[in-house]
Amino acid sequence: MHYSRVHLETIAYELPPIVVSTAELENRLKPLYRNLNMQLGQLEALTGISERRWWEKDFPVSEGAILASKKALARTGISPQEIGILIYSGVCRDQFEPATACRVASALKINSDATVYDLSNACLGMLNGVIEVANRIELKQCRAGLVVSCETAREINEVMIDQMLREPSMESYRQALATLTGGSGAAAILVVDKELSAEHRRRLVGGVTQNAPEHYGLCRWGLQTFLPSAMEKILASDAGSLIKFGYELGMKHCFRPFMETDAGSVLKFGADLGWKTWRNFLNKLGWAVEHLDKVICHQVGTGHREAILKALGIPHDKEFSTFQYLGNIGTVSLPLTAALAEEREFLLPGNRVGLLGIGSGLNCMMLGVEW
Repeated sequence: MHYSRVHLETIAYELPPIVVSTAELENRLKPLYRNLNMQLGQLEALTGISERRWWEKDFPVSEGAILASKKALARTGISPQEIGILIYSGVCRDQFEPATACRVASALKINSDATVYDLSNACLGMLNGVIEVANRIELKQCRAGLVVSCETAREINEVMIDQMLREPSMESYRQALATLTGGSGAAAILVVDKELSAEHRRRLVGGVTQNAPEHYGLCRWGLQTFLPSAMEKILASDAGSLIKFGYELGMKHCFRPFMETDAGSVLKFGADLGWKTWRNFLNKLGWAVEHLDKVICHQVGTGHREAILKALGIPHDKEFSTFQYLGNIGTVSLPLTAALAEEREFLLPGNRVGLLGIGSGLNCMMLGVEW
């Protein structure tokens, strides 16, 4: 992929108001730790994450995306009527249908001629969205597009804590460890044609993708069925009376979210895929490691950061991280980290920057930007 007229005009974000420390989560897991003869502090020691953010209970993810999008538009002065495509690319959605992008587009009063849809590809969603818009700009199908996302970890964090307390085993702790690294937040990337760009900065040079779909089962997040204890009792006594429970109990209370991650395998095979993608990335853009001034990686935790930087030969001082205080915000992690890196003057005008994303599946994408 090569681009000649695409700019990331701005990256805006919204942080949730509730700060949740790793110590708070571990405090809720004290019965599990006692059962496994473990000392408190293991979670932060293993992940390097000291805190993350939560939205208020029942906060709709579309609202977070709307807040971030309004900031992006206000910052640039570009009108909603100039947006030719709006993509919501979060893992979390308001519901299965309609597309969460529709509520965002309605709130922003996006042009009725714009293309509006959701896109899903695990933690790579926002980068995939950027490419969707960039391709349309290069083909002159639109002049500006918004890629938005909002992720929430509160619900899955709480579900997994409850599950770990019900099943206090080392296996349940191992499978839930990655889930407890999750954080929450929202981001919006405004992608524009060079003729619309006010600053003519953050030019998208190009990028590459690589996949290893044979590892699709290493990290899974979704809904699973279960039988409520009340139903179990009725089934044991009178199966026919289940009908009296009604449709609502049967449908509303028989599904719960779950997340299972083989963190060790994700790290191993993810690093391998990252290395293959990295070689293709440098070759495609004609860059060398020393040509890159800075990199922003998907934010997971200490082990992932160290493995990726070592595998790719990138010095620590070229990378900016936020997982320590924000956790892993899925699709939002990389763009939000880039926005904070720019605010703190880590990313400077003229820098050659690599945006290095990876998502369960496994899929990897790396984009080169002249900041």
